[in-house]
Amino acid sequence: MKAEKRLYRSVWISDVHLCTRDVQVDMLYNFLDSIKVDYLYLVGDIIDVWSLQKKWFWPNQYNEIIHKLLKRSRKGARVFYIPGNHDEMFRNFVGYRFGEVTIVSRIFHKTADGRRFLVMHGDEFDAAVRYKWLPRLGAWAYHYLTFINRMFNLVRRWMGKPYWSLSGAVKRKVKSAVRFVSKFEDVMVEQAREHKVDGVICGHIHQPVLRELDGGLLYCNTGDWIENCTALVEHHDGRLELLWWHDEVAQSNCLIESANDGDEQQGYGEVTAPTTSTEMVESEQDSAILTA
Repeated sequence: MKAEKRLYRSVWISDVHLCTRDVQVDMLYNFLDSIKVDYLYLVGDIIDVWSLQKKWFWPNQYNEIIHKLLKRSRKGARVFYIPGNHDEMFRNFVGYRFGEVTIVSRIFHKTADGRRFLVMHGDEFDAAVRYKWLPRLGAWAYHYLTFINRMFNLVRRWMGKPYWSLSGAVKRKVKSAVRFVSKFEDVMVEQAREHKVDGVICGHIHQPVLRELDGGLLYCNTGDWIENCTALVEHHDGRLELLWWHDEVAQSNCLIESANDGDEQQGYGEVTAPTTSTEMVESEQDSAILTA
């Protein structure tokens, strides 16, 4: 029996990096197949054009991912694509709508409880991207780090152990990386204050976090689907939550095993039925307010 879909008002994902070999495509497909949303935000680096320029790599699984994303729009979700630095070529189409997918450089989202969030990829304030060879050098090093991470987790899976991000642990130990993350967060929070919003939602640095700062501002980073398999979601009451999909799948598998052992079968967990409320999203391009 197919599991009941999780109902969310909004979902944000970023840094999928299709066209690379390190995308955890099965996890992403499982996630997209498990949700039903009103608003879906693709917060940059969905397609890795940098990798595509070097070598064509597009297995059939990627077509299924694109199909799932487009299917969300056909099912009534408003889908917004915010290009990042790895898919910056799509910035040439900011303001255009392809079917039900609208391309924007940044956007303001209003939650069900009335809070406003600035949504952007975040690379605009990465000093390194002003010198094109620096981020590409970093991407080269990151590619080999994620390759080692993939081999490491193959061994862990063979040993029956859960997924663990070796590359993430390495980055947390490198002082320069820690300083960069800290400065990036400071710049994002400053943007939130400048725009007089309640928080900022971004991607770019593959460091998932949902944290309330001094003054009540929320800093939200959606993470990635290379190492962490994370997404930010909004419940129908406006509450935000960071999902770690590896953990969600592991928990679900435990519930299924318990059911097979004769325990009462459980699903992913309770979902909240959609409420009737005015939902607004304001795009910075035209300052339009879209009412659901």
